[in-house]
Amino acid sequence: MLKALLLMPVLGALLLGLLPSRLVRWQWPLALIFALLSAALAGVLVWRFDHAGETIQFFESRAWNARLGSSFALGVDGISVVMLMLTAGLTLAAVLISRNMARAGRLYYVLLMLLESAMFGVFSARDWSLFYVFWEATLLPLFFLIDRLGGENRQRAALNFFLYTLGGSVFMLVALLFLYDAAPGHSFAMLDMAEGGRSLSPGMQLLIFAGLFIGFAVKMPVVPLHGWLPLAHVEAPGPVSLLLSGVLLKMGAYGLIRALETLPLAFAQMQGWLALLGFVSLLYGALLSWRQQDLKAMVAYASIAHMGLVLLGIVTMNANGLRGALLQMVAHGLAAGLLFLLVGALYERTHSRNLSDYAGVARQLPRYAVALAFALLAAVGLPGSAGFIAEIHVLIGGWPLWSGWLVLLGVAMLVGAAAALRVIGVCYRKDLPLSTGVLVSRDMQLSERLAALGLALPIVVLGIWPQPLLSVLDHGVRQLIAQVAR
Repeated sequence: MLKALLLMPVLGALLLGLLPSRLVRWQWPLALIFALLSAALAGVLVWRFDHAGETIQFFESRAWNARLGSSFALGVDGISVVMLMLTAGLTLAAVLISRNMARAGRLYYVLLMLLESAMFGVFSARDWSLFYVFWEATLLPLFFLIDRLGGENRQRAALNFFLYTLGGSVFMLVALLFLYDAAPGHSFAMLDMAEGGRSLSPGMQLLIFAGLFIGFAVKMPVVPLHGWLPLAHVEAPGPVSLLLSGVLLKMGAYGLIRALETLPLAFAQMQGWLALLGFVSLLYGALLSWRQQDLKAMVAYASIAHMGLVLLGIVTMNANGLRGALLQMVAHGLAAGLLFLLVGALYERTHSRNLSDYAGVARQLPRYAVALAFALLAAVGLPGSAGFIAEIHVLIGGWPLWSGWLVLLGVAMLVGAAAALRVIGVCYRKDLPLSTGVLVSRDMQLSERLAALGLALPIVVLGIWPQPLLSVLDHGVRQLIAQVAR
């Protein structure tokens, strides 16, 4: 089933690439069909996943390069199966709102399908060499999606993204080669490399962990390795920003969780410094988000703050903190995806991202205004949303470790709430005339409403009834805690 999930978007990309020019109007429906099929397969995986079953399920492995000890090994635990479902859902939402992107040509939909397949590979790989291949495979589709279809500074944004991520990947590759040398039988299998990592001296573990952390921290991103993110988000097309924030950032956090599983001693030794980076990312992202006039830049900096919260949850190295980090990854993926969906759609209509141009937008575009207000409040963790449940878990997990320092988390939440309320206040103002861009606009289309509803419903459902998601995540968290305690 995992191979079928990986190959489904590739098959879609192949058919789209071979589609005759006279059938160009079928590009979007065909991409939508394959996105729906991928989401259905991911849903079946979650449905069939046994919460009390084996550590790694749906496992399949085939020798890739026997002499090097690498294999095409796929499998999922409670953590990765949720990430696969998040990837499929957000890709479906991105395709739904991409109807107007048909003018960009078939290249857009082909790249989107290939990107989805690479993201599936990252979350399902059980071999570090395969993980690295899929990790790098996400670079090319994103580079061309930003470089060819982005805004005025798209080339600079694409180059920054490519160089930052590629530079971080070099450190990660060197660290993986050191782990490979220590693994029994020189294997790239994740379990073998974790066993080899524990046999290394504390100093060598720290050195290897530093290489892995740089690679993953660039992708999350963690301050001060965040320089590529704001520009990439601002210049990328709306659907691409949705995937960039909703899924690509989570790849960094997911990799860091696998690093914790592999080198728990080094992680414990660096716990205080990592917590400091988490608090800095929280405050820095929240403050800069509050200061932005560009709506896309505001959401981009808010994403840095949210990923700082994810880092704090992982660094606690306890069950509640890890649950909070994973819940926040899902909650932020849904809320940030919804925000980028709405901001991108508004930009298509008004050709402006400046907040002042949206004064009184609720009078002309009431559906957009309501959806935007909901997404902003969900992003700051309003009670009843999935983000609130995540923040509570991180607070409970972090209290025994940092107690009073968690006041900084509260400050960041307040600043984030102030930024959200500022945008809502501008949109609902009645004392200012409507801008010309808003006056000629149309409200949400059916495809946009469906995509927004598909992202909004899980936010509410998980905020009221998170137990089904927690029961799946706990399968992976229990195994992770057991590995750390060894």
